[in-house]
Parts: sequence; C-alpha cells; structure tokens
Amino acid sequence: MLKGKKAVVTGSTSGIGLAMATELAKAGADVVINGFGQPEDIERERSTLESTFGVKAYYLNADLSDAQATRDFIAKAAEALGGLDILVNNAGIQYTAPIEEFPVDKWNAIIALNLSAVFHGTAAALPIMQKQGWGRIINIASAHGLVASVNKSAYVAAKHGVVGLTKVTALENAGKGITCNAICPGWVRTPLVEKQIEAISQQKGIDIEAAARELLAEKQPSLQFVTPEQLGGAAVFLSSPAADQMTGTTLSLDGGWTAR
Repeated sequence: MLKGKKAVVTGSTSGIGLAMATELAKAGADVVINGFGQPEDIERERSTLESTFGVKAYYLNADLSDAQATRDFIAKAAEALGGLDILVNNAGIQYTAPIEEFPVDKWNAIIALNLSAVFHGTAAALPIMQKQGWGRIINIASAHGLVASVNKSAYVAAKHGVVGLTKVTALENAGKGITCNAICPGWVRTPLVEKQIEAISQQKGIDIEAAARELLAEKQPSLQFVTPEQLGGAAVFLSSPAADQMTGTTLSLDGGWTAR
C-alpha cells in the first residue's frame, strides 16, 4: 500500500513509535526511526525493519526539545530517505504534579517536546510535501488532547495544543494533497503508563495486574489496553487513499474513554 513512500517517526525506538515505524514498514514505506536507547538495541530494531520488510531503515538521533535541532533533523531525515511523504510526530514525555507544585523546568520540557517539536517538525516537513503535492502528517496526541485529568497540566495543555495545531495545519494545506490528523490513544501499556501502574501498586499495596485493572477502570470502559500495533494500523490507514479526505480531525482509540 505504501511502497515507495518515505516516512519519519519521532520517538520510535520503543513503544508506540516503534510500532508505528513497524506497521509503516510492513506496508512498504522506507522509514527513519528516532529516539533514545542502547546503540545495540537500536541497531537491532533498524536492521530488523530492513530484513523483515525489505525496506530501507535509518536511525537518526536529535534533541527534539530544541527548535533548530528538530528542523535540522527533518532535513537530514529527508536527505537520508531521498524525500519525505509521511511524518509521525510521536515523541513525548510525562510528569505529574498539582499545578501549584509543578516544577517550571518540567513544564518547559513537556511543552518543548510534546508540543513545540510537533510545530517545528511540521514546519520543516511542509515545504517538502507542498513541493511534491502529497504528504501525510500524523500527530500522536492523546485522550488527554480531548479531555483532562488532575495533576497533568503540562501534558494536557500540550496535547490539547497538538490537536489545535493539527486543525490549523489541515486548514492551511487543504486541497494541496496534504492531510494532517491526530491519533488520540487511551491507555497503552508503554513504559510511561507502566510507571503509573507501579505507583498505584505501591500506593494501594496491590499487585501490578490489579493496579493495571484499577487504572483502566478509572477511565477506559473497555477495560482493555490499546495496543501499539493498533495505533500503527491507524497510522497506515491515515496514510492510505481511503483517508485522502480525512484531515483536521482526531481519531480516538481509547476503549470508550472520551465517549463518557
């Protein structure tokens, strides 16, 4: 479906991002992965994408909390791939605390990576996509881009900002062959969520699986985690001809979270 397309996925050496890169590669796209980890693990992931799916895969690291570094990263990724058709803005971090106790440095870090990096990456990618008359920008927002939770002021503000930026990007490029949409996952059992499960386990003196069920019961009516592979499938769909007229909207995979 995506053979010959060139895709960049930020924050893709693990979790949701790696699943996104994997599903795009499975559909035939060449990919650039990005993120942190042990060099040998990253190289194994990169080479597995190539050998398993017969595509080109590259790894490029960058400090995406820095504006110029983010823009330079997109330029280098496009150079490595020989073009840029699909950009998945996925990289993100989390920190929780009440507003009055929220550390300023944590606020700044979350806004820089979760929101500003999406802006700078998009700004660098758009001229390439506009020149060729085709592009797909997929922003990984969150259920927290649509609704709020306590103690997550920076994350919720950033993800709401991502949803707003998605709409502006879509409007500015409507009719130009370029779409921009946001995927809004509910609970996915990533390392970030695992930390929250562990915190519930310690706080309430229950085992990890009981804590996981409690986390789900609070927000997600399906009582099932969204899988990274399901999110990757959504990215493939948004990159497909079936989604040519889908732009400026949110795609919720949240087990009913935002239906309440």
